[in-house]
Amino acid sequence: MATSHIFRIMFVNQGKVYEVYARKVSHGELFGFIEVEELVFGERSSVVLDPGEERIKGEFSGVKRTYLPLHSILRIDEVKKSGVSKITTLEGGATVTQFPMPMYSSPTGDKK
Repeated sequence: MATSHIFRIMFVNQGKVYEVYARKVSHGELFGFIEVEELVFGERSSVVLDPGEERIKGEFSGVKRTYLPLHSILRIDEVKKSGVSKITTLEGGATVTQFPMPMYSSPTGDKK
């Protein structure tokens, strides 16, 4: 019997920390991106709704697969069960934006 894997992915997007759950995570086919498939959201049968989870669920509605830039990933954990997906404010990062950095640099002897 195959075990079911659930991954918690935390990444930064526009000054906010996103926490989502997915069944598949891989390095993908695009260089410098992490491929995330089969996003998992809590299915609620009650009338009470979590507005934070509904917001992120709406943002990713209809998404089959998403590619996240490698430099925006904070961490990826394999967990036993999915939790509540959420978006939180990045502490101390409200006025500072991360400058994109190259994934690799050219050799020092390469001058054009």
